[in-house]
Amino acid sequence: MSYFANIPEIKYEGPESKNPFAFKYYDPERIVCGKPLKEQLPFAMAWWHNLGAAGTDMFGRDTADKSFGCEKGTMEHAKAKVDAGFEFMKKLGIRYFCFHDVDLVPEADDIKETNRRLDELSDYILEKMKGTDIKCLWGTANMFSNPRFMNGAGSSNSADVFCFAAAQVKKALDITVKLGGRGYVFWGGREGYETLLNTDVKFEQENIAKLMHLAVDYGRSIGFTGDFYIEPKPKEPMKHQYDFDAATAIGFLRQYGLDKDFKMNIEANHATLAGHTFQHDLRISAINGMLGSIDANQGDMLLGWDTDEFPFNVYDATMCMYEVLKAGGLTGGFNFDSKTRRPSYTFEDMFHAYILGMDTFALGMIKAGELIEDGRIDKFVEDRYASYKTGIGAKIRAGEVTLKELAAYADEMGAPALPGSGRQEYLESVVNNVLFH
Repeated sequence: MSYFANIPEIKYEGPESKNPFAFKYYDPERIVCGKPLKEQLPFAMAWWHNLGAAGTDMFGRDTADKSFGCEKGTMEHAKAKVDAGFEFMKKLGIRYFCFHDVDLVPEADDIKETNRRLDELSDYILEKMKGTDIKCLWGTANMFSNPRFMNGAGSSNSADVFCFAAAQVKKALDITVKLGGRGYVFWGGREGYETLLNTDVKFEQENIAKLMHLAVDYGRSIGFTGDFYIEPKPKEPMKHQYDFDAATAIGFLRQYGLDKDFKMNIEANHATLAGHTFQHDLRISAINGMLGSIDANQGDMLLGWDTDEFPFNVYDATMCMYEVLKAGGLTGGFNFDSKTRRPSYTFEDMFHAYILGMDTFALGMIKAGELIEDGRIDKFVEDRYASYKTGIGAKIRAGEVTLKELAAYADEMGAPALPGSGRQEYLESVVNNVLFH
């Protein structure tokens, strides 16, 4: 059965094309910084948004029909989503998907039944994968939707809930390994607090770390060789979440000895909710050797919540791809944790959205490659720190001076000249010159 029979296979036609079902910038074979775009941009479909999100918000019910001809909440519906998802990915040339456990199957009252359903459906997915180049990018467990997780999973005040969370992580890891996943994600959706009046922060963070250590030990024992990821987010649904941003999450990993197994899965919209730019959290992850994977979306700066919009801002995408290319690429990929807007409710809109996102990131990577090749920004940054290449600056970098010696140097100098101009406006004009050339 075809769910998208009226939609053609999406091909690259170039920027002059007006065909709504064609890529304008994503040419999989185009070489950027030594690699084709299909390797630089390992795109992934988000199972939950693309096959599940139907336009519901806090003010209204579904606008889109994601039943795929079946009754929702049944295994028939779960298998229909697999069929639709693989047809969708094939038509777009997407080679990866990401999932939560309960995206794949309806959760039963008994975890043993849920696990049986996961075994059945993952067998079905494996069959669909045969003869394709479609793979699993990463898996995760949904430990935030069910009421049992109202106080978190690893951070829960209930030892029984902690055990249930551990069981979900175990099974999600089993399925991730079974499907050949390259990574496994922890998004601590409710790992945080609403008020400090009833919260032992140290206790909760220690327990989150215990759950992660248990996951690493089990994952390695069953042959999982990929990266574990933390996906930072400052708030929503909790008022304060422990994985506030990249720097906070990296500090947590190092404090609890998890930094050898974990990297960051950075989401654009989460970074902006933390008061950062997307590229800030990418840079912080990269300089710490922890840039792993990306959830590709954007937020609306006029709204104070996580809108998960498909990326269309080419300037931001260019700055994102600049960070990725300078870091040498990702060990993970680019997962479209994005959903169509509530009034965009047709299957055609799903394809338009992915074409938009893939074209935006492709154009961003092309332009980021041109920025690097142009060299003006790199040269300016290098020259800006030139005073540390010789003399007293070189001794500071080499650790060859004491505080007393530096004070004596300053006494002789009297007062330093102003540092060289930061030339921010000039550098921004360089970016515009490359973007619109």
